[in-house]
Amino acid sequence: MPTPPFSPAQARAARLRIGLTHEQVVVGMAQLGLYRSVEALVSWESGAVAPSEAELFALASALWCPVPVLMDRKPRSLREHRLARQFSAERLALRIGMEVHDYARAESDHLWSGTDRQALLLADALGLEPGELLRAIGRAGDLDGRLRQAVEGRWKQHATPLAGLVGAPERTVARALRTLHQEYARFNERYMGHLVARSDSARLKEIATERTEWLHALSDRFLHLVAHDSST
Repeated sequence: MPTPPFSPAQARAARLRIGLTHEQVVVGMAQLGLYRSVEALVSWESGAVAPSEAELFALASALWCPVPVLMDRKPRSLREHRLARQFSAERLALRIGMEVHDYARAESDHLWSGTDRQALLLADALGLEPGELLRAIGRAGDLDGRLRQAVEGRWKQHATPLAGLVGAPERTVARALRTLHQEYARFNERYMGHLVARSDSARLKEIATERTEWLHALSDRFLHLVAHDSST
């Protein structure tokens, strides 16, 4: 397994921020059950060597520092989200009821092979919002495609599969789809109205551009509607 993302500069800054020496950090890691030399810590901070996952977790705990800070990035991939929550692949696979090799392949291939229930358990374990989950397991494209079909055609038939995809009540999803379908219809009505009225091409292009931008943000708009409905 490749070493995790790691920023030597952030690690050094985190240590200095709480006023610890290399020796004190090593002692703190040892108290967590991971024994490493001062030389190993110095090599991480210099960038000569990158820590393993277990070493990254122990270092983050010893420095009282969130793992994403030491990774110097906002988690996006499934592996990065797992690392951010300090799960080993084995422990997370056990948590969601998935074979370890199947889970490991999902991370390496960026293609989810688990069930919808396992995906929901994954979201719960990693604290993922629906949009984050879909991006992490490579299903954001599925959401985009289904939503396009729903707003351009009969939205009701998409409520059930979309509810399973985002892990939300079907009634909530149905209300969101109805709203999106109405919004999309209004774009078409405006466009056709100006077309019939023989408006200038600049106005038609403006409406078409607005519709294109709306479609690009369709998934975010849908997830916002679902979250807002669920919170009321």
